[in-house]
Amino acid sequence: MIRTLLAEDMDLVRGALVALLAYEEDIEIVAEVDRGDRVLAAAQASRPDVAVVDLAMPGQDGLEVARELHEELPACGVLILTGVGTPGALKRALEVNVRGFLAKDAPPAQLADAIRKIADGGRVVDSSLAIAAMTGPEAPLTPRELDVLGAAAEGSSIEEIARSLFLARGTVRNYLSRTRTKLGARSRIDAIRIAREAGWI
Repeated sequence: MIRTLLAEDMDLVRGALVALLAYEEDIEIVAEVDRGDRVLAAAQASRPDVAVVDLAMPGQDGLEVARELHEELPACGVLILTGVGTPGALKRALEVNVRGFLAKDAPPAQLADAIRKIADGGRVVDSSLAIAAMTGPEAPLTPRELDVLGAAAEGSSIEEIARSLFLARGTVRNYLSRTRTKLGARSRIDAIRIAREAGWI
C-alpha cells in the first residue's frame, strides 16, 4: 500500500479527494491535514510515502511544507496540487525538491497515477506549466522575495506574512521594497501585477 498524507485546507475538497482515492486499492490515506503548519508533525507521526499538498494553505504554504518535508523526511515524495499554477510556482517547487506538480482540475485517475509514480521514485509535472517555465522570462526576484510577494498578492498583511514565513516584520517590508525596485513598480499592487503577468507568482 502507498501510504499517503493529504494536506488541503478546504474541507469539501479534502473530503472529495479522500473519497476518490478510497477507490484505489493500492493507496491508503494515513493522515489528513487542514493547515500547512501541521503537515510536518502529521507526517512524522504517520510516515507517508507520498504527501499530497495544496500549494496555498493557511499557516504555511505548500512550498515551505515541501522544503521541510524534504529536510526532515526525505523518503516522502511531495506532490503539489494547485488551483492556479504558474511557471514561477513550478520553478520554486522544483527548487525545493517537489516530485510532482498537478492542477486540481486534473482527472481523478491522473492524481492516483501521479501518487503511484512518485511512490516509485518518479516525477510528475503538468506539461503545459513545464513548457511555460522553460520558455518564460527569468524572474529577477529571489525565491524568498517571490514568497513574500506571493503572500502579499493573496492579501496577507505584513504581520501575517512575517508569521507565516518566519520573518521579522522589518524584513518583510525590506523584501517588498526590493521587489518594487527590481520590477520598476510604482507600488506593491503594481509589483504584484507585473509578477502575475509574467507568471512568477
